[in-house]
Amino acid sequence: MWDDEFRVLLEAQLWALTQELLANGQSVILEWGHWARVERDDKRLGARALGVGVELHYLEAPLEELIERAQRRTASGEWRASPMTRAHFEQWATILQPPDADEFLLFDEPVVEV
Repeated sequence: MWDDEFRVLLEAQLWALTQELLANGQSVILEWGHWARVERDDKRLGARALGVGVELHYLEAPLEELIERAQRRTASGEWRASPMTRAHFEQWATILQPPDADEFLLFDEPVVEV
């Protein structure tokens, strides 16, 4: 989880596989990262180039709720190896670029879930 170099390589492989599946008529859900608008634009435009529809599902949760969930997972033993801390969430909150109304218009059937 904390190996950024490996994560970048893995995401590149997953995107290559995604494009192959889309080109063959399969549906795909991308469920990693995409915290920045530029990342979402890249995937949206790449999928559109293949002639497929693209949906954006954005799950919104208060920072304190996310921290509490991570603390519960750590306490339960589900995530002891490399627990996510309050400091992690506070740092991540500074780099997240939530989609705005204009960005949602670029997608088919955008969904915001709270």
